[in-house]
Amino acid sequence: MNIVTFCEIDESLFNPEFKVEYFHTGSASNADIAIIDINSIFEFEENKTKVCKEKFVSIAIIEDESDYDAFKNFGIDAWIKSSDISQINNIINLVNKRFLS
Repeated sequence: MNIVTFCEIDESLFNPEFKVEYFHTGSASNADIAIIDINSIFEFEENKTKVCKEKFVSIAIIEDESDYDAFKNFGIDAWIKSSDISQINNIINLVNKRFLS
């Protein structure tokens, strides 16, 4: 599964079977999942068609409830609190089963 991050995330958090690329390296393409935060939402909106597959899932990392309010207008598929980021693989597996299978 290909994952593109529009924000910096410790890649060691991801399961080894996931191919994770940071958008700013310029090599990201064909992503099944895009991971963003509040600071990268507009960059994601501008570039998602370039780096994501036609059918993809977006996951937002939120700091607090105000982030959720901002994201809800962008059609984000799933959310995870930044304090729970160590559980990122669980949400990736869940969205894979629900949205991509």
